[in-house]
Parts: sequence; structure tokens; C-alpha cells
Amino acid sequence: MDVLVLLGSSSDLETSKGCTDILKDFGIDFKTIVASAHRTPELVEENIKDAEKSGTKVIIAMAGMAAHLPGVVASKTLIPVIGVPLSSKNTGGMDALYSVVQMPTGYPVATVAIDGSKNAALLAVQLLAINDKKLKKLLQDYRNKMKEAVIKANKEI
Repeated sequence: MDVLVLLGSSSDLETSKGCTDILKDFGIDFKTIVASAHRTPELVEENIKDAEKSGTKVIIAMAGMAAHLPGVVASKTLIPVIGVPLSSKNTGGMDALYSVVQMPTGYPVATVAIDGSKNAALLAVQLLAINDKKLKKLLQDYRNKMKEAVIKANKEI
């Protein structure tokens, strides 16, 4: 498995779909787990240990509200962690954003936009493409398609 996708709650599954769809499109081997930093810390640790044993290269951790999951994961492993702060009814996700980006020195979490699960997947693809020419080509093709879509839209105006 190349990427472990950790969700703080099953209610995050809908938002994670953007991430998992992109990982599938790029042919990335991944696994999705629901494990709460607060309600099931043992399950979080168990999955991190399994990820390390299996050679996982990137962990994407998504959480809302207090959003401690990405930071907790980063404190337990040397595998790069991408944090996805998720929106909530009360604060629109600002609390989650602050929780994910305000990591102490030594425990970085790469952070994408609130509900930015697609960018988390694309960042994981970029990291994996460092040593994978085929994946790098797929990523360039993906970007070229986005560019072509903008050019086409401009012509249709």
C-alpha cells in the first residue's frame, strides 16, 4: 500500500471521495480507515504501525472540528502526513484548519485547504512521482488536461 487515508469519522467519507477517486485514477494502491484520535487512539496507532510495516509512503489524515488526527499521526511516524481540515457547521472548518497548520517544530503536517481532499491526493501523487517516471507522466497529463479545459472554456465564451 502506498497511501493510507485516515478519517476521523465515518461522516468524513463523502468528503474523502474526491481524494480516493483521484488515487484510483492514478492507480495508487491505498487503504481507507476510520480511526479517531480521541475515541480510538489505539486503532490510530495500530494502523500507523501497519502502514510502517507495509512500506506506506504517505498518510492522508482528514478530520474536522478539533482536527487532532493529522498531528497525532505525525507524532507517531516518520511517514509524511498530509492533513485535510474538514468543514463543520459551527466554524466552517477554521478550527480544523488552525489545528492542522499549527504543528510544533519537528512534527510537520503538510496541510491543504479546508475540504481539500482532492489536493491531498494530488500532493500524495506528486510525492510518489519523485521516484516514478510513469506516475510523473500521468500527473503531467492530468495537468495538461486541466489546461486544455480552461483554453476550451475560454474559446466557448
